[in-house]
Amino acid sequence: MRRTSAADRRGVRAAISHDVAMATPSGSAAVLDHLAALGVAYELVECDPDFADTAQFCERYGYSMDASANAICVVGKSAERPIACCVVLASTRLDVNGVVRRRLGTRKASFAGAEETVARTGMMIGGVTPFGLPDDIEVWIDSRVMDCDAVILGGGSRDCKILCPPEGLTQIASAEVVADLAKTLS
Repeated sequence: MRRTSAADRRGVRAAISHDVAMATPSGSAAVLDHLAALGVAYELVECDPDFADTAQFCERYGYSMDASANAICVVGKSAERPIACCVVLASTRLDVNGVVRRRLGTRKASFAGAEETVARTGMMIGGVTPFGLPDDIEVWIDSRVMDCDAVILGGGSRDCKILCPPEGLTQIASAEVVADLAKTLS
């Protein structure tokens, strides 16, 4: 595992062992444990929490929106409140009211609010990742994500991101690649 400071992205990268608990960004221990258990190759990229939202992160640290993914929690509006974590490229738009709603099996669906996201995932918006989620949350990956050489997405907290090959996402037990989960932006 490599860990780099996003501030140093254009310069020298420093490798730091993830065994040093004090150096691990807050909120990401379950994520790092899950990545290790799955055997996924990854790089931990630290970032300023004020720039954790995707567009700001990409602009500040020089990542392409076409290689950056959003992990978005969507809930069905029914008594059961089914939830899924949808992984889509930042350059696309999640089809919440079409594909996602139908897959949830509800008449309506919406993005999970900040409070519900934390309550159900243990992660804040801006840091949500499909790694380390509770077992009852399905992970749906837009097929376009699989076309990337590497993808950067939330790291479990707002102070880090995970850079990994997209095939690593398919190692998650509840993961499924879904065609047209997102739409291209016009």
